[in-house]
Amino acid sequence: MDLGLRDQVYVVTGATRGLGNAAARELVADGAKVIITGRDEKSVTEAASALGANAVGVAADNADAASPARLIAAAREHFGGFDGILVSVGGPTPGFVADNTDEQWQAAFDSVFLGAVRLARAAAAELEAGGVIGFVLSGSVHEPIPGLTISNGLRPGLAGFAKSLADELGPRGIRVVGLLPARIDTDRVRELDRLSADPEATRAAYVARIPLRRYGLPEEFGRTAAFLLSPAASYLTGIMVPVDGGIRHGF
Repeated sequence: MDLGLRDQVYVVTGATRGLGNAAARELVADGAKVIITGRDEKSVTEAASALGANAVGVAADNADAASPARLIAAAREHFGGFDGILVSVGGPTPGFVADNTDEQWQAAFDSVFLGAVRLARAAAAELEAGGVIGFVLSGSVHEPIPGLTISNGLRPGLAGFAKSLADELGPRGIRVVGLLPARIDTDRVRELDRLSADPEATRAAYVARIPLRRYGLPEEFGRTAAFLLSPAASYLTGIMVPVDGGIRHGF
């Protein structure tokens, strides 16, 4: 199936590793051009180099109010266009209600929530019909995840913002989509497993709850993201797509 990605230009934030990087890899593999971001200049340069000539790395923090305009300008400068954005950011500090400080909440709000809102607003102002705004969220949009209180608080609100944005931008032909990963086998998920008293038992317990009986592969998430961002998904908007092996049992 031709997804229509050849020469499409996307910004993918938080793409030096993990889910953002997996999405960028699949976009490039199907012919798209990407601006990828990360906070560390060395890491983002190395990640872009690994993706090849159709990727350019820009050191940027989602929490920086100047980042959205700079990233869209980079897409136009390097690749001559701007067709969409995938907003991904590293997960907030884990912890239970009593564990997380006001400073941790504020830092996560600035990066995970307000940073995503700013990026989406800037993209909405620049995109034309056929453009797309994607958000990497979490299964916590539907069901809180123990030990991730900050994420549980912020992700559902961002999903609500994405749904509102889809309603507003639909008449202009601009789509808005969300992805809800669960146990994808990334560094972040392995780190979370290691926080438990028995990481192997924790992983086994999750696997037992997943109908496919395994953690997802980053490339499986990346392929889903590439499809949702592509012109092939032109009639999909305002949706939240679980990429979770079936672990969410609700409809």
